[in-house]
Amino acid sequence: MGDILRDMPVEGVCRLTLNRPDALNSLTYAMYAELIGHLEAVRYDHDVRVVLLTGAGRGFCAGHDIRGAGKPDWVPEGLGKAQFQQRVMAKLGQIPLLMRALPQPVICAVNGVTAGAGYPIAIAADMTIAARSAKFVNAFHNAGTGHEMGFSYLLPRLVGLQRAAELMLTGRPVMAEEAERIGLVLRCVEDDALMEEALKLAEAVMVNSPIGIALTKSSLQFNVDAPSLEAAIEMENRAIFMSQSTADTAEKRAAFIEKRKPLFKGE
Repeated sequence: MGDILRDMPVEGVCRLTLNRPDALNSLTYAMYAELIGHLEAVRYDHDVRVVLLTGAGRGFCAGHDIRGAGKPDWVPEGLGKAQFQQRVMAKLGQIPLLMRALPQPVICAVNGVTAGAGYPIAIAADMTIAARSAKFVNAFHNAGTGHEMGFSYLLPRLVGLQRAAELMLTGRPVMAEEAERIGLVLRCVEDDALMEEALKLAEAVMVNSPIGIALTKSSLQFNVDAPSLEAAIEMENRAIFMSQSTADTAEKRAAFIEKRKPLFKGE
């Protein structure tokens, strides 16, 4: 068993739990590869409607384990420092890209410290819920390095360019209540209600058809950077055309009229 647990707490929800609680779930090279493997597998698992990412113990993720990360087995021996770093960063960059590319929405449930590489992973989710204990720490700034894993792309799209500049240039931490206020997370909840609230959100998503959810997510991801309103409308029109031709869309309408739970078949 690796350091990431995978289970189905309710039907349709795949929960991935970073599971090195004694190290505040700091990431080893093996964990990066393991997380990528899980995300790639989930992408083609039609039983999974929503992905829930969380951390075991007192924190979500303290970032890269600078003392015990091990060796990346995807990097060949004998590379110079620059080439080694390039290979590593290319691999790590796959994580937010995969999270955004999944047809299933990704919900991140964050408690305690979220630092370094854990920070962009948390905000790469489609929706992030924070426990009141959550603390977002810009460890890149504290380490005197640049940012990674799309952090400088993701952050301003959540909090705005000026707020992102302040957080990235000063490196100050953000506590859960402020994170909710500035839009860094969807909402802030009590620690003992974190998983319950995350699962409620997943259930609210799953009343919609899988194709409708996938097309809505892809439209959001495309249109946040759409070159024009016309391009955004064209993307939406194509999504509507595709979804309207499915049996699941007809089933959703029928279930709404008949006041019952829809039975989706992926058709």
